[in-house]
Amino acid sequence: MQRIIPALFFLALAPALPATASEALYQRIKVDAGQSLFDSNCRRCHTPDATDPSYGPPLENVVGRAAGSYADYAYSEALRASGIVWTPAALRAWMEDNDGFMPGTKMRHVGITDSTVQEFILAYLVSITTDKASAASD
Repeated sequence: MQRIIPALFFLALAPALPATASEALYQRIKVDAGQSLFDSNCRRCHTPDATDPSYGPPLENVVGRAAGSYADYAYSEALRASGIVWTPAALRAWMEDNDGFMPGTKMRHVGITDSTVQEFILAYLVSITTDKASAASD
């Protein structure tokens, strides 16, 4: 949360910047805030990459990846058989209510219902998707 407040201060200065610079600044702020929110909401079970094992599957390259397809994780049958691809819209729905979105999943968490928080976490997940060719869009 400490990183978000200074970032919002700089966002207030964005209108004085050229359009491309202010858009780049806003994207950087979203990613930084998203990382902070990921750390506080998701990190207890997920890591950004496979080099830092955790309870849940790592989320690097999750955007555009088929659900239940990370090789080194034992997913629920419901998730493995879902046929879902993790698009931004699917990830938002999952963050909000994973049990409602995918009945039978073994993941448990309190839903992230704030659309701004979802958007920032999603910006972070997109930033750690290094395989941009497979990343899906809304």
